[in-house]
This record gives sequence, structure tokens and C-alpha cells, in this order.
Amino acid sequence: MRRAALGALRLILENRLRLPLRAAFGQALAGYAGRLPDLDREAVAAELLDFFADRLKVHLRTEGVRHDLISAVFAAGQDDDLIRLLAKVDALRDFLATDDGANLLIAHRRASNIVRIEEKRDGRTYAGAPDGDRLQQHEEQILFARLTSVGDEIAGALGREAFTDAMAALAKLRRPVDAFFDRVTVNTDEPQLRENRLRLLARIRSALGTIADFSLIEDAQAQERRVA
Repeated sequence: MRRAALGALRLILENRLRLPLRAAFGQALAGYAGRLPDLDREAVAAELLDFFADRLKVHLRTEGVRHDLISAVFAAGQDDDLIRLLAKVDALRDFLATDDGANLLIAHRRASNIVRIEEKRDGRTYAGAPDGDRLQQHEEQILFARLTSVGDEIAGALGREAFTDAMAALAKLRRPVDAFFDRVTVNTDEPQLRENRLRLLARIRSALGTIADFSLIEDAQAQERRVA
């Protein structure tokens, strides 16, 4: 099965075939409908996609493509078009090599950690949209506005498969995010203000998550340990 999957991957990549794998798996599984009427096609297709993703990491590792970036892009939207996925990986790799990309990765971790800790402590989620009327400080107002505009830019760029443009839109978040962390106290004594700021942090995580699951991206030290 590994050899067969690797052969299929090579055919797709070398010929740059725009083949939606879920649809291909679904068509193949349809042939078993009569013999296996209870077969959960969606579950099997999902397992096959994960299997292909693992084979893809192995195949590309020899070419110097980071496995964590492939995992991060796969996890963001379960993209099953390998040519499109690798274009996203290339754009993400180039973005993370910049100061803006490296700093946003750190900011994502900081925001995610704060939200995760507070959600566990409070026994609730902060995934809802922030209330613009409760934004008091200039830095949180600017961040809220930038997250809104950048979200639209990213959606448009992804729709055009302009992944470099999507990364450029992400880069616009760096300064507002840095200013927010420098000057805004998230865990304030005012419950409504605290909740709104946690929602704002959660929105940072979701904005980056439209491109890739940044929680799966390794930092430089982790990459060095893996190489060693």
C-alpha cells in the first residue's frame, strides 16, 4: 500500500495533476457498495487522505520540504489537491523565513496559550466574535480593525490561489499584534472587558488558521533537534 500510494503521489506531482483526492477515493469506494453496503465511505476516504499525507511527508523529506508545514496546511482545511497544497506550503515556508512570519508564529503561540489556559480555567470557550463597542484601548481597536480587513484579504487571496498574497495579508497583523501584547492587559479585573480581549486573542488564532494550523509548526530549536 505504501508503494502504491507513493507511485500515485509521484504521478500527481510530476504531472502537476489537479486531482481532488476525496472525489477520487469516493469514486473508487463506490465500486464496493454492493459487496460492502455498511462501508462508511467518508471515514475510509478520510483515513486514506491521512495515509497519503503521511506518504507525502516521507516523499518530500528527501527534497528538504518540512513535514510540519505539510501537516499544518493539511490540518487547516483538509485540502486534497496536492498541487494547491504544496503551493501553500511553499508560500508558508517563505513567509516564516521573514521577520514578520517568525514573529507572528510566536504571537500565535502566545495568544493560543493564553486562550487555552483561560478556557480551561473558566470551563468555556472564547471562540465568539469580539464586541467592537467594548474595545477601550487604541491598540485593541486597531487590532480588531486589522483582523477584520485582513480576514477579507486572506479569503480573497485563497479563493484566487494567490498564496503569496495571503501571506502578505497575514504580515499586516504583526505590528498590531505586537502593540496589543505590549500595552493591553488581557486578564483585567473587569469581566466583560477580559472576555472581549480573550475573544480578540482567539480571533488571532482563527485568522492564521485559515491558512495553516500554526500550532503544528515547529520552532527553529525543534527543527534542529529533529535534524540532530
